[in-house]
Amino acid sequence: MVDLDALPPVLVQLIRFGLVGGFVTALGAGAYWVPATFFGVPPLAANVLGYVVAAGIGYLLHSRISFRGHGSRDNPVQRTGRFVIVSLVSLALNSLFVWALTGPMHGPTWWPVVPMLFATPFVTFALNRQWVFA
Repeated sequence: MVDLDALPPVLVQLIRFGLVGGFVTALGAGAYWVPATFFGVPPLAANVLGYVVAAGIGYLLHSRISFRGHGSRDNPVQRTGRFVIVSLVSLALNSLFVWALTGPMHGPTWWPVVPMLFATPFVTFALNRQWVFA
């Protein structure tokens, strides 16, 4: 068993973020993909639905698990506002993927799920660690 206390704090955060973020990202991607694929919801509208599902759960879990004990916790209003901005960056990135891959490229609705799972989390980890929960 790995002693997490012996690892560098950023690595511990990355591991926790990967686990929590993986769950939240998969939840949001599923909330996008299922309606877009099986219920005829336009892909960009389904992406907003996925965002709404994942954003609230993401804030709760990331603040309590991923970045627990990191940075100052003195100003929850500022931290929440910054989290909202980062989550809107996430929405914008995912919307770009959905638009480009299902629109001009005429790809299937699953194509955007790939960058949603592998690109967006790296951007949000960096922003959350350096700015939101710093």
